[in-house]
Amino acid sequence: MKQSEKITQSYFAFLDKHIAEVISGEAPQFLELNQIASALFVSHAHLTATIQQTMKHHPCHFYDQKIVDAARKMLAETDKPVAEIANVLTYDPSNFSKFFKKMTGQTPGRYRASVR
Repeated sequence: MKQSEKITQSYFAFLDKHIAEVISGEAPQFLELNQIASALFVSHAHLTATIQQTMKHHPCHFYDQKIVDAARKMLAETDKPVAEIANVLTYDPSNFSKFFKKMTGQTPGRYRASVR
């Protein structure tokens, strides 16, 4: 396996674990990309270049997408209010709604209504 593939796999595995830790409360907030790169023992620039080369998108694209996927799951599978889901994901509720709408094209409430 090429080094770039190893870095890409490590990045995605790290994201999955880290997002789960934030949701469970084990991690107090989401890490910055440079902190993730450090945890993976690569530079921020190298991580960014590698992910862009192998996946054709900036690493933040996938980070945001995984956060939205976690939010979608909570919206679909729980009755937690949107504000509580925002807080679990360390967002201010209004910023969370804007972020979710930007990423999905619909508000969290509208998404929840569409899946129920």
